Amino acid sequence: MKNGILVALTVVLMTGTALLFESCGKSQPSAPPNSEVGLVFDVGGRGDKSFNDQAYRGLQMAKDSLGIKYQYIEPGGGSDRESALRQLASRKSIGLIFGVGFIFTDDITDVAKAFPDKKFACIDYTYDSTKAVPKNLIPIEFRENEGSFLVGAIAGLMTKTDKVGFVGGMESPLIRKFQAGYEAGVKYVNPKCKVLVAYAGVTGEAFKNPAKGKELALSQYSQGADIIYHAAGVTGLGVFEAAREMKKYAIGVDMDQWNEAPGRVLTSMVKKGDVAVYDIIKEWKEGKFDGGTPRVFGLRDNGVDFVYDNNNKPLIPEKVYQRVEQLRKDIIDGKIKVPTQ
Repeated sequence: MKNGILVALTVVLMTGTALLFESCGKSQPSAPPNSEVGLVFDVGGRGDKSFNDQAYRGLQMAKDSLGIKYQYIEPGGGSDRESALRQLASRKSIGLIFGVGFIFTDDITDVAKAFPDKKFACIDYTYDSTKAVPKNLIPIEFRENEGSFLVGAIAGLMTKTDKVGFVGGMESPLIRKFQAGYEAGVKYVNPKCKVLVAYAGVTGEAFKNPAKGKELALSQYSQGADIIYHAAGVTGLGVFEAAREMKKYAIGVDMDQWNEAPGRVLTSMVKKGDVAVYDIIKEWKEGKFDGGTPRVFGLRDNGVDFVYDNNNKPLIPEKVYQRVEQLRKDIIDGKIKVPTQ
């Protein structure tokens, strides 16, 4: 274990699938009711170097700063989300439960209704304004299209071939938001640039297939793309492999992914999932939990951004950076409307 002593480890078989349960910080039967936080990871789990790790970082921030204790579950194969949520909600010590990923939307809504005395939050919740959200559930959304627009602009300004790529994980409304923003950013600064698009699949498994990610990226690089942006979770690690082999560039997602291919990661579009998790835990601990309506994080809220630091500054010319910073301002000021589809 990276953090602390392993206190409890339980393997539960549900519908033929193994659930891994771990408690961080010493959790005892005498823990006060509703005093701990629970979290269920999605496909890829901890170590995906993407949005699951972002959520875990938020838990660690809350542990270090707020003194909270937490427990988490990694559903085996990602097919038993509802069972995992119910397992955590049934524990007297847990008062707030997170689901990580849009695939949780229906399950966490149902479980929130079944446990009205508990609080819930879902990262990348698919919000439908025609359906009521339980008052004990906070849907967390990000304007991924805005951050994707900025990295798309970087790609459009820096391509040497006027051809760039996009590799998505599961083809879905959420990942199409990344694609739409990226394409819009590319075309805004370079109308003649072509964007190649490919998805790894149509189920959650598409987020954990690096071999497929590499195959799709190699195909796009061989067609002339010199920069590829991925929104594919663990599958995206294959994109970085391809970038290294082909000596081309890739753009990371969710977290700063420079270390996956140093010198070949032009930038990363980061989502502040850790900040969202931390903020909601803090509000919950302070008795300010306000559910029923989406919490949205965009450029204006510093909820999405792109990486520009000492690692990748040598790759991005100053004039490109300044142009993209102006685009950021124009989006925040409402001068540029970034599409979602």
